[in-house]
Amino acid sequence: MIDPKRGRKGSGQVTSPEPLRVGGEAKGDTMSDPGQNRWTRVLLKLSGEAFAGGKPFGIDGAAIGKIADDIVDARNNLGVEVAVVVGGGNIWRGITGAESGLDRAQADYMGMLATVMNALALQDTLEQKGIPTRVQSAIAMPQVAEEYIRRKAIRHMDKGRVVIFAAGTGNPFFTTDTTAALRAVEIEAEVLLKGTHGSVDGIYTADPRSNPDATKIDALSYLDVLNRELRVMDSTAITHCMENGLPIVVFDLMGDGNLRSLLQGEPIGTMVS
Repeated sequence: MIDPKRGRKGSGQVTSPEPLRVGGEAKGDTMSDPGQNRWTRVLLKLSGEAFAGGKPFGIDGAAIGKIADDIVDARNNLGVEVAVVVGGGNIWRGITGAESGLDRAQADYMGMLATVMNALALQDTLEQKGIPTRVQSAIAMPQVAEEYIRRKAIRHMDKGRVVIFAAGTGNPFFTTDTTAALRAVEIEAEVLLKGTHGSVDGIYTADPRSNPDATKIDALSYLDVLNRELRVMDSTAITHCMENGLPIVVFDLMGDGNLRSLLQGEPIGTMVS
């Protein structure tokens, strides 16, 4: 059974998460006292496109630096334990590769390798800022990353390290959204924070980039997302979060101070619970 203090019970039994959580004791030699935060352990889901910094593809150093600064602030100044799942869409998308004639499984494995590249870039940026960071890959590649081991990941976080999960689940046909939901439950995170970029700062009734009449939704249920087919995350990820009572917050990661404000309880983005 998962620790009920983190807002979840056994599989299939959904409970409402605590609306406000007082931060526990900070871990790690360089982490400050967290004070009062909404959550103390979070999983941050980053799309690959966020790493491109507005460019069509590739890795933009300034964009990664902005993301790293927000993680550093959450860890050092708020005392929040942070794990990260990264996408790879700025380098390669498995679905796109399959549409061009590649075998879908092979194309998905290529996409997993793209997430490892992003994870290594984020790790390097964080460590240049003095933050101990570990990359754990679902595909074994010991020269560049640790193998994913749940208990080891939790131990890293207990010691104040940022853990970046790469290579998805290690299986084709699953998105990195599903990976984020799975890893969040495994490490007993209290919330899954899906960071968007660009003009989208939450869940809307329609795509705000193409429909000027779209309106932002502040809060909704898992079933609302599934029944209304709101494409914020894939249905497998939403269902997994629902079954484990894991709340999701969709917010604009690139907005100045958004992550800090969200962690401190301000109504940023859209809450799914």
